Amino acid sequence: MAATDPAFSTAHAPAGPRAVLGLHEAIAIIVGIVIGAGIFKAPALVAGMTGSAPWMFGAWLLGGLISLIGALCYAELATAYPHAGGDYHFLRRAFGRPLSLVFAWARFSVITTGSIALLGFVFGDYLASVVPLTALTPGWNSAVYAAAAVGVLTWANLRGIKTSSTAQVLLTAVEVGGLLLIVIAGLFLVGDGSLTPRAAEAGPAAAPSLSGFGLAMVFVLLTYGGWNEAAYISAELRDQRRNMVRALVLSIFIITLLYLLVAWAYWKGLGIAGMAASNAIAADLLARAFGPTGSTVISVLVAIAALTSMNATMIVGARTSYACGQDWPLLARLGEWDAARNTPAVALRVQSLAALLLIALGGFVGGGFRAMVEFTSPVFWLFFLLSGIALFVLRRREPHTPRPFSVPLYPLLPAIFCAVCAYMLWSSLSYVYSQSLGGLNAAWIGVAVLAVGVLLVVFMRPPLPSAQPATSAQQS
Repeated sequence: MAATDPAFSTAHAPAGPRAVLGLHEAIAIIVGIVIGAGIFKAPALVAGMTGSAPWMFGAWLLGGLISLIGALCYAELATAYPHAGGDYHFLRRAFGRPLSLVFAWARFSVITTGSIALLGFVFGDYLASVVPLTALTPGWNSAVYAAAAVGVLTWANLRGIKTSSTAQVLLTAVEVGGLLLIVIAGLFLVGDGSLTPRAAEAGPAAAPSLSGFGLAMVFVLLTYGGWNEAAYISAELRDQRRNMVRALVLSIFIITLLYLLVAWAYWKGLGIAGMAASNAIAADLLARAFGPTGSTVISVLVAIAALTSMNATMIVGARTSYACGQDWPLLARLGEWDAARNTPAVALRVQSLAALLLIALGGFVGGGFRAMVEFTSPVFWLFFLLSGIALFVLRRREPHTPRPFSVPLYPLLPAIFCAVCAYMLWSSLSYVYSQSLGGLNAAWIGVAVLAVGVLLVVFMRPPLPSAQPATSAQQS
């Protein structure tokens, strides 16, 4: 009978996300996703592309401003349509189930699980440099550490959102402390008078070329990337209508301030030329300030940053699969919600299994896997752009939907956000078209990901009329 059919019970059960997260936990998740290993590498590239301190700091400040504009757009969407599916839910409402399924497939197959696997390898690379596993070949040290990290973090997430969010708060606090250590290193070098003339550059700042500054902004915005993931916890945030806006704005402010302080420390300690020439900018700065111990410290800091981003990505990533399972009967198992622990348990297990398979693949093929994931960045920016467009579509299609927060200066700010996303899409496409992987033009990898998603739409049975996603009221 339908009443006892598990799939039927899952699709129609009232159990769903509950509002249990506070403001500080939401900020920890957002900051933890955004501040990853990029801040330990990107400043060297940005310094080389901008060529002077004023333009370099301007690029980081502009990145924070653009992120704030995007955050305001997402604040409107997330407060008007709170849902565990985040972007998936916005795209479904604006463009229909088929497009949202393609997005869910791209997010599951590469964007989220690939990010978890790559962050796992970053964690493994740096931890293995401090505590190598001598019984294994060097190439598998990172893979074993990455798999162990996925296992431990999956266990924490399966225990419930409170456990995983508490771990996130602690990890983010340690991560922020590590960035402040870099700032302290810069202050130490200023205080002891050991700066060389190159670190005290003066004179008029020559403007970089338009293309050079544009490329610098690509790396800046990539380093700021991830704040949009806040939308996936919108249904689990207490006082959601007020706290979502506060969480996004405060997180962007904290991140921008930290990035500017870290860039200042790099500049003071190494100078623009030294920054541009450095292959390990944070390690070079700490080694200069604290001696050989600095290389060990930076390895631990990067490993913690990767672990922090991994945990936050796991928290938000499984919510897309959960929302997709709510919409499509064949994926109903993914739509199960563990009400006792307030977590999408099945989606978490499937996500972690996929990440472990990608880690195993990465262990065998090495850099090819990393390239495969990086080459799908145009897919990410395509859907990011569509989420921005969804704000315009939903404003016009559903004008009477209550909007606790509306983007100021509409439609100017959303138009700026969409223009930036379009530019990033074009920039990532330009990069990908110049690369190859195994003799194949790398652009075809992103095409293949989208094509498989389209095939899923074609061959999957149409959703049942009654299989609707959980309403906002059910989730509050």
